Amino acid sequence: MLDFQIDFSVILVEVLLAALGIGLLVLGILVPKEQRKAFGYLAGFGLIGTLIASFTLYGANAELFNGIYVVDDFSVFFKQVFLAAAVLVVFSSFQYVERLDYRMEFYALVVFAALGASVMVSAGDLITMYTGLELMTISFFILTAFRKTEPKSSEAGLKYLILGAVSSAVLLYGLTIVYGIAGSTIFDEIAASLSGSSLEPALILGIVFLIAGFGFKISAVPFHMWSPDIYHGAPSPVTSLLSTGSKAAAFAVFVRVFLGALPDTRDTWVMLLAVIAAATMLFGNLAAIPQTNLKRMLAYSSVSQAGYILTGLVAANALGVKGIAFYTMIYVFASTAAFAVVIAVSNALRSNEIKDFAGLSQRSPLAAAVLTVAMLSMAGIPPLAGFVGKFYLFSAVVDQGFLWLAVIGLVMSMVSVYYYLSVVKVMYLGEATDSSPIRLPAAMQGTLIVVLLLTLFFGIYPEPLSQLAESASKVFLLP
Repeated sequence: MLDFQIDFSVILVEVLLAALGIGLLVLGILVPKEQRKAFGYLAGFGLIGTLIASFTLYGANAELFNGIYVVDDFSVFFKQVFLAAAVLVVFSSFQYVERLDYRMEFYALVVFAALGASVMVSAGDLITMYTGLELMTISFFILTAFRKTEPKSSEAGLKYLILGAVSSAVLLYGLTIVYGIAGSTIFDEIAASLSGSSLEPALILGIVFLIAGFGFKISAVPFHMWSPDIYHGAPSPVTSLLSTGSKAAAFAVFVRVFLGALPDTRDTWVMLLAVIAAATMLFGNLAAIPQTNLKRMLAYSSVSQAGYILTGLVAANALGVKGIAFYTMIYVFASTAAFAVVIAVSNALRSNEIKDFAGLSQRSPLAAAVLTVAMLSMAGIPPLAGFVGKFYLFSAVVDQGFLWLAVIGLVMSMVSVYYYLSVVKVMYLGEATDSSPIRLPAAMQGTLIVVLLLTLFFGIYPEPLSQLAESASKVFLLP
């Protein structure tokens, strides 16, 4: 018999996000359009308050509804990853969102996407996980097509809707097969049911479907086909949140399902994931080299980043999970910083072409410096935070005997330096056709400075974030 008594203190993040999202929608109806300019700050500070409140949940280790909903250090950490991404995106996009219709609905959808991600990472069973995933995904469907007067945005929204629906169906097939074999939707019960039993062909098929479904959500090769066009066509703040928060939430669920519900099937899926990780790193970096549009280049870069993070799941050990947690947070800082600069330049020049970033170091020294640091962090150059994250990930796979995968990761990281520095070269050595300064709004400047300092701080002194990531990894009791 299910216990339906709820301790609301352990679902504080979900309660606050639901209240904030509904409140924004109500205010959007009641407040006249000309008085809504400050509502972006309401959304931003509401998300900051939720992020701060989430720190009280460390050590809670609570289960609701007999294991259907779980609040542990792992789920709390990844909720903070998505909340951090949402906060940075909101504060860096005020000027951009001002040009959009229904700006209150924009902020509300960002909050509901964060709510869906929070439900995903706290799910203790397949149905709850899928419900949270769909709440997040449907919010992104709308956000991607939010610029309804722009053909590229409408096209991106339609593509994402179709491909997202297909991938969700594939994932649902996989979940159904696992349920049919294990006889339960709860992760712990699935793990207990499959422990010590022989591996059935149907279960292998279900695992393949799960990998395909999750592979789409994280933009892993060969399920990445949606990323470049959708990242290019979607509004830049949405692209930023898609490439960071959405990917982080998907990785959290990927880890939860495969290490929490399917640990005894590791020998079946680990080599397949290793091949996918290698292909993702190779394709993402090589495809980014010839790109002339910065958003498309960052889209392919995001594909390669998925390959790096996937190595932590291939390792399937405590250091690998720690590396996934640490690197996803660092990637949020770097990627949102890069897209914030894209937003600032596109607001001024109405262009995302790399050649139009020429002379940015003179027109906006802060934007150029932040973009440089962000891209070098994604490349894994010390002493930036991205280096520490890749060190954890590659050390984890080497410990498990996947030296060849770590070598591919190192080589591809060096390849990424080439196309990242090509942008830096344009910004610092290129001649600008217009020498007028690009003025950044105060919120944008503050966001860029915060991200810059965090990237430098966690590169030089990673211990605070490393400890939180380690506490998240201990949930799975891995070697």
